Formats: sequence, structure tokens, C-alpha cells
Amino acid sequence: MTDASRLGFAEFAAAAWPRLVRTAHMLTGDFHEAEDLVQTTLTKVYARWWRIPYDEIDAYVRRALVNNNLSRIRKKRVVHLLMPFLPEPVHRAHGGHAEITAERAALTQALASLPARQRTVMVLRYFEDLSDQEIAAVLDCSLGTVKTHARRGLAALRGHPAFTSDALVPGARR
Repeated sequence: MTDASRLGFAEFAAAAWPRLVRTAHMLTGDFHEAEDLVQTTLTKVYARWWRIPYDEIDAYVRRALVNNNLSRIRKKRVVHLLMPFLPEPVHRAHGGHAEITAERAALTQALASLPARQRTVMVLRYFEDLSDQEIAAVLDCSLGTVKTHARRGLAALRGHPAFTSDALVPGARR
């Protein structure tokens, strides 16, 4: 590998790291596992960096991230206990952040309850803002499968106790 391609990979990895970790965090539910997943993915991508067409790098890395996550889940075959809160400082100067933290924790908990493919579709659609066609390409499945996973995932999220309780309704009595 030439020095120019190494430099190109380093620049890409540095620029894409925050976005990839956010996506991986939504897929795994755990910040540390998300970082491990991104590191594993970037390591595998680095080995093939010179073969990836320049205009397909983002799609290639996104697909590799999703595939590595699905492989990780298949290998573990255990229920992942997710963190109840995002790894951010809980004590903030403004009072409104406690509500945001509770909402994020509820979303993380609800996403964790979904099967891996449904969770992946939800994350790619609503956090990565991909179209159904792009999601189908990433998951290597049909458009109908993506739509089915999206429909079932949304139904499960809407019915999840974290969103049906009064806990997230401002002004609700506890």
C-alpha cells in the first residue's frame, strides 16, 4: 500500500469516526462495544482500502459495519444488557437535559428489544437517513424485506412500554 493511500485511509477514518461510532452505538446499544465494532470494521476495510472505488467508500464501510455487527450478534448468541443511559455526563447546568437523557435511554432500551435486522433497519433509516433501496443494498435483501422490517420495527417501538408510559410525557403525574 502506498503512502498516499495510507494517508487517504487515515483522513477518512478520522473524519468518519464520530459518525460511525454514533451508528454503531445505535446498533449495539453500548458505547464501548460500538467503538470496538468501528475499530474492527476499519481494520477490515484498511486491508481492502486500495480495492474500494472512491465513490463507494461510504457505502462499503456502512455495509461492513452492519455486517460486522450482525456477525457479532450471531457469534455471541446471548442477550445484550444495554446501558440504561448514554455515556454522557448526567449532571448538566441546564434542567432540560435530564428529559433528553431519559428520552435517549428509553430509545436505547426500545431499540435493544428489537431483533437485530429490525434494529438495523430502524438505525439506517432514521439515524443514517438512508432510503429503503439503500438499506436493501446494505443488508443485501429485497426492498419488501426492508419495508417489512421497518413496519414491524415501528410497530414494536410504538408499543414499547418506554413510550407508552407517562414517564416521557411532560407534566404527567408520577
